[in-house]
Amino acid sequence: MFPFARALGDHAFFIDRLHRQRNGLGTLFVAWLGDRPAGDVYVWLERAEEEPIRGHLPGVPLLTHLEVHRELRNRGIGSALVATVERYLMEEGYGRVALAVRTDNTRAARLYHRLGYVDWGHGEVVCYALTTTPDGRIHEEAELCHVLVKDLLPVMPVPRAEIRSIGASRRF
Repeated sequence: MFPFARALGDHAFFIDRLHRQRNGLGTLFVAWLGDRPAGDVYVWLERAEEEPIRGHLPGVPLLTHLEVHRELRNRGIGSALVATVERYLMEEGYGRVALAVRTDNTRAARLYHRLGYVDWGHGEVVCYALTTTPDGRIHEEAELCHVLVKDLLPVMPVPRAEIRSIGASRRF
C-alpha cells in the first residue's frame, strides 16, 4: 500500500488515479509535510463524466478530490495544492480549469472563491462520488454540485514606463 493512501484513506481511489495517470488521463498531486502525506488533488484530463460539464467546458481540465488530512487543515495546504495544479496546467498550455463542489460544502466553496474561482453560469449539476466500502466494494453516490471555473491566463507585468502613481504621496 502507498504511504499516502494509508494516511489519506481509500486505497482503491489512489490505485485508480495512478492507473489513469500512467495512461495520460490525469495527474495526481500529493502534498507532503516532511515525510508525512498531508493532502492530495487529482487533475482529470479526460472528458467530464457529467454531460452538462462536457457540453459547456469541453477540453477543460477538472480539479477533483482535493483533500487535506483532517489534522492538517487550515494551514494553507489546500491552497498550495491548488496553486501547484494551476501552475502545472499553465505550463501545459491550459487557459482554464474547472471543479465541482457539493452545494452543502460551504467551507470548500469559500476556499475556491478566495482562490479566484467563479460560478460557471449554467446552474447546478448532479455529480457522482465514488467511495470504497470497508469490504472493498465501490459505492456511487449522487451529489448536487456547483461548478466553478477559473481562467489561468498568465498576468503580464505592466512595463515600468507605464506604471503611474495614483494619488500616493510621501511626507516627511
